[in-house]
Amino acid sequence: MTQDLTQRVLAGERRALARAITLVESARKDHRAQAADMLAHLRSSGRTAVRIGLSGTPGVGKSTFIETFGMMLLAKGLKVAVLAVDPSSTRSGGSILGDKTRMDRLARASGAFIRPSPSQTHLGGVARRTREAVTVCEAAGYDVVLVETVGVGQSETVVAEITDLFVLLLAPAGGDELQGVKRGIMETADLILVNKADGDLKPMATRTCADYAGALRLLRKRVQDPPGYPKALMVSALQDHGLDTAWHEMQALIDWRRTKGHFAARRQDQAQYWFLQEVRDGLLGHLTTPAAQHDLHRLSQQVAAGVLGPSEAATKMLMGLGVSGT
Repeated sequence: MTQDLTQRVLAGERRALARAITLVESARKDHRAQAADMLAHLRSSGRTAVRIGLSGTPGVGKSTFIETFGMMLLAKGLKVAVLAVDPSSTRSGGSILGDKTRMDRLARASGAFIRPSPSQTHLGGVARRTREAVTVCEAAGYDVVLVETVGVGQSETVVAEITDLFVLLLAPAGGDELQGVKRGIMETADLILVNKADGDLKPMATRTCADYAGALRLLRKRVQDPPGYPKALMVSALQDHGLDTAWHEMQALIDWRRTKGHFAARRQDQAQYWFLQEVRDGLLGHLTTPAAQHDLHRLSQQVAAGVLGPSEAATKMLMGLGVSGT
């Protein structure tokens, strides 16, 4: 079954692509083994895409931007995949997954693919298997993969460990808007786009863009950036203004990084990052077994009763899992 699904993904079948992503997102042990086998074959295809991470404050117009930007890329003859991550309920674990309804034009386009996924318990604005979903989209022949995060925040920078470019989308606001965005995400962004630069908001958008351009000049220069980057630009997704310029700037930055060797080095660093992340997740997974849960409860009770200190109990727990305590 996996071999047939792999061949259909490589042939660019959208239904097969959706099934393949469902497989890689599954937590079942047998599905994980099948997904690993499928991903190994898909990677051997050697197909790659431009990976763009997109985050933004609530109400900034991310869905409108992605749809207009995606339609522009389709008009240029490119195939576009959108991996949108929706926040999950802390009570039920469910998500609304309404991105397809907000991007109906793009969802109907033959050269586009939109996949909403729940964030579940994974932090960082992306789902745990978003990285593997990107690999599947690349193998299916998509030229650009857009990864939309849950929202904006300091932990949203995890998407930068999946993508080649990280775009921060912001709305026109006063100078206090700078206080609402963490320095961590500002330092990670490759391009800041001030959306809704139209109508009565255009003067405010101009001031906001100037504020961010000044803030970017104060940040430490990054070795993987050419002169003038990162940049702040104005766009209007509603009126389709500035998006072509933004795409040109993205291409210019990627081309420069390829020429200087930063592009390949960054992808190697990302692969190592996710290797370590998988090791950490695997170790944490051992804590979900019945035996581990029993030991956790027993040691927790002893800590609460003052019989053991937290560090001592943690050492005993780690030793029980076959891991030396620190």
